[in-house]
Amino acid sequence: MIEHLVLFKFNKSITLDKELRLLEKMQNFQKLIPGIAYLTAGRNITNETERQQGYTLALRITFKDQAALETYGSHPVHQEFVSSLDGVIDNIIVADYPIHG
Repeated sequence: MIEHLVLFKFNKSITLDKELRLLEKMQNFQKLIPGIAYLTAGRNITNETERQQGYTLALRITFKDQAALETYGSHPVHQEFVSSLDGVIDNIIVADYPIHG
């Protein structure tokens, strides 16, 4: 299995409504993209504001295998989501790693 973590930092033009629509799109990935074993996504509610560094949304997907992660990357639903970030994203952090068990 492969764990996929993504943190999103938006620019000043993002509205709360737009951020919540993006969150809803991410939460629907599991229903629309094959190979996702588990998915969580949400708004960053940490009290450690000095460490938040402006990252307000987080996504965690557990993929069944490396092939599923690769399918996700090019899947039209994911690509449409990536396009919807145009004009509002400041930075993204991504980490992928294998998990066992």
